[in-house]
Amino acid sequence: MNVLNLSKSKFKRKHINGSTILIAIFISLFIFISFKFAPNSFLPISPSKTLTLEYSQCSSPTLDQKFLFYAPHSGFGNQLSELRNAIVMAAILNRTLIVPPILDHHAIILGKCPKFKVTSPSELRNEVFHYAISLIRNHRQVSFAYVSMADVVDLSSIVSSPLLKVIDFRAFLSLWCGVNADFTCFKGLDIRSSLFDTIRQCGSVLSGFVGSLDRCLFAVEEDCRTTVWTYQKGNEDGALDAFQPDEDLLEKRKISYVRRRQDVQKALGPNSVAGSATVLAFGSLFTAPYKGSELYIDIHEAPKDRRIQSVMEKIRYLPFVPEIISAGKDFAVQTIKVPFLCAQIRLLDGQFKKHWEATFLGLKEKVELLRQKGPLPIPIFVMTDLAESNWTGTYLDELVRADSVTLHYLKPEDELVLKTAKKVMAAGHSMRFGFVPNNFSKMKDCTSPLLPDMLLFLEQTICSCASLGFVGTAGSTIAENIKLMREFGTC
Repeated sequence: MNVLNLSKSKFKRKHINGSTILIAIFISLFIFISFKFAPNSFLPISPSKTLTLEYSQCSSPTLDQKFLFYAPHSGFGNQLSELRNAIVMAAILNRTLIVPPILDHHAIILGKCPKFKVTSPSELRNEVFHYAISLIRNHRQVSFAYVSMADVVDLSSIVSSPLLKVIDFRAFLSLWCGVNADFTCFKGLDIRSSLFDTIRQCGSVLSGFVGSLDRCLFAVEEDCRTTVWTYQKGNEDGALDAFQPDEDLLEKRKISYVRRRQDVQKALGPNSVAGSATVLAFGSLFTAPYKGSELYIDIHEAPKDRRIQSVMEKIRYLPFVPEIISAGKDFAVQTIKVPFLCAQIRLLDGQFKKHWEATFLGLKEKVELLRQKGPLPIPIFVMTDLAESNWTGTYLDELVRADSVTLHYLKPEDELVLKTAKKVMAAGHSMRFGFVPNNFSKMKDCTSPLLPDMLLFLEQTICSCASLGFVGTAGSTIAENIKLMREFGTC
């Protein structure tokens, strides 16, 4: 009897209350609705489709080269820095660089490497891929046209020599997905169409969500949390990096990352598993000095490799294309007309929000010095992310009302900005060099009704012409690029 009683108590049915049942029903309905109505672009591809893609994308006779893909992010200054790093990586690994479009400043966010809190490489690649497709489709959430980095940044000095091969992202997409080149002309491409489904599947593979595919795609999952890429640094390969997460971070975040230095050629070069893949896909390629090391890439020279050393010397300064340089110079000469000061004032993003006073201090000191020297009024060209309607109560408002100063600035809707955008799109630099499929000439016949925003590039060029000096925002990558332009005598 006792045994039977024990047995009954052991297998006694538990009571399930009404709230638990309601929660279970709610979750089931949510999952059903999500998969029923979610856009195709957010759903994973099926295993059967993966196998088909693996065969169709990497067995194509047109893919007789090996490519390097990466996922840019953040503002233009960061994207330009990543382009330089991508050029070096592609040259070291002897791969054709896939040149991405320019992304809106806040479209893709990496996170914070020093805090070990970043978007994973596969997620980053996926976000970049789908944002680029949105640009091509002229999606309603995108307010400007697709423009390649190679349409704005002059890569002719690099690609005119055997140092590097490049291919525009759209041209690569046509080859990789096996779709006709005129897909770029399909405005408002329906996400329910078979063409978009094919492109979406390509993106899933390229992102690395299905993992690396033998001899087809190698998805690099190492990022700034675990790796610092080096090149020809002797015995450093595999060594611990100088920067590691501190004890407080390890405790608070419950993380266990260890950062190691890896030689990129040994890990991803011709003699590695990655070396056999048609496409090598990185996530972010952004780096910056940090606590005696680099966040992700520590390749500044290659004394043992003259070819790579030559590449690094060429990319130290990458100018804008002639259409932008010419327009910027014309504004300086024909509109401002006299020697002027340039002020780059960044106030609204990230770390800059908290340092308005420090940002304006350098400008105040420079203006005061010029006031004492004369002549007056002082011409000042201002580039800032603070809308003119919000200048009230700031030092910019003081300058507007000061008799001793004449302010000049550009707006996105100004004729010069729009005219330059039309010239840049008409020039089509991204399709003038590098590998372009024969049938891709159709792209010139489907000009977008939207224009790319050229304001930031024109402003930097104008600032390079400021003979009375330049005052930039500390920590801004745009300010650093302007200083580089001035150093190399762009104007």
